[in-house]
Amino acid sequence: MNVLREIFKAYDVRGVYPGEFNETAAEQIGRAFVAYLGARRIAVGRDMRLSSPVLKEAFVAGALRQGADVVDYGLIGTDMLYSAVIEDEHDGGVEITASHNPKQYNGIKLVGRGAVPLSGDAGICDIRDMILSDAVPAPSPMAGSRSEADILERYLPHVLSFIDLEAMTSSRLVLDAGSGMAGVVAPRLFDALPCDTTRLCFELDGTFSNHEANPLIEANRQDLVAAVLDTGADAGIAWDGDADRCFFVDGEGAFVPGDFVTALLAEAFLLKQPGATIVYDVRASRAVPDIVAERGGTALMNRVGHAFFKQRMRSADAVFGGEVTGHYYFRENGFADNGFIPALLILELMSKRKATLSDLLAPLRARYFISGEINTELDSAGVVATKLDQLAARYADGAQHRMDGLSVDYADWHFNVRPSNTEPLLRLNLEGTTPDLMAAKRDEVLALIRQT
Repeated sequence: MNVLREIFKAYDVRGVYPGEFNETAAEQIGRAFVAYLGARRIAVGRDMRLSSPVLKEAFVAGALRQGADVVDYGLIGTDMLYSAVIEDEHDGGVEITASHNPKQYNGIKLVGRGAVPLSGDAGICDIRDMILSDAVPAPSPMAGSRSEADILERYLPHVLSFIDLEAMTSSRLVLDAGSGMAGVVAPRLFDALPCDTTRLCFELDGTFSNHEANPLIEANRQDLVAAVLDTGADAGIAWDGDADRCFFVDGEGAFVPGDFVTALLAEAFLLKQPGATIVYDVRASRAVPDIVAERGGTALMNRVGHAFFKQRMRSADAVFGGEVTGHYYFRENGFADNGFIPALLILELMSKRKATLSDLLAPLRARYFISGEINTELDSAGVVATKLDQLAARYADGAQHRMDGLSVDYADWHFNVRPSNTEPLLRLNLEGTTPDLMAAKRDEVLALIRQT
């Protein structure tokens, strides 16, 4: 069958094109996706990568062959695909994208009805095994039909509904679409706001000739930071390649960690909906539960991963959830993540508080000192497990839980160490109440992880 097991990841399908992920794989996934869901009608979209058109056609061919009707929404971001699945009540949907990965990659993000994500725990491995064991059901005697539809004109007012336009005050912004799918939405969206914008990399470019669309990497933020400083902007906003995540720098050009963004978004929601429930991930700064408690809400810690977040948010009827990697989820968005709603809410909070982004962040930066995520490659999965046990024994006097990896809490510092889903890596996130304490404990825990 020549479909590689390795392309089936914890949250999506992904690999280098064409050596790892190609038209053969896309066609087989199209067939297996329809069979797994029992789907009668699905939505399909794609990003701007050079290989996305042919991969989309291959996927669609497989889905049609399996008997599903396919509605093609064309060149859209992943969050727009989620909206299409929800709004038009499809049985499922896929976005052909490799998100933030370099240009040689491509992949597929898959969701079921209501944009509920497929993951390694629910769906992706089933599809993988169906293909690799040659167990995809026979093609339908009657192929499905194909049609086209547009979601942008319905998507824009939906996103804008999250804020009070009359409450918005003017601001100066730098926007970096990363040559990705934000270039489709951001021009229309920010033209509706009282903003003076400088726009970078708004032309769709699957070669990423300016920089890769991964704002978590500092080198990819250099143009944004320079433009913020040059223009005296109040803030800078950047998106990843498929535009389902956004990232911020403040007026001084400093990157804003996802935990601090989550805390500010929690505050924004609690101003609108007092007592609301907020979900945050195990890696996050204590800024998140502290802000939620101070504003009268309920904070629920959760394991990392969009499938787990969306499930927890549904069960708790949480209004909002945030991960430190820039995924932000919204109940009124079908519990799906979105890359534009956070930007609007932060701007609205700045307007309501009559504050710059730096002003909003100042109390957090004075109180919470975080390491950021630090990865350590180890020899094997067995070594990863052994290291977790060693850390648990070394810090046995701290409060511990294993919701996701190992979390250890002390009064003045805490950390989480998680194994990677795909590689023999340990990922450390640590926080202290002073910069010196954070640095000392960070180095202490890293030394234990890296000790041979």
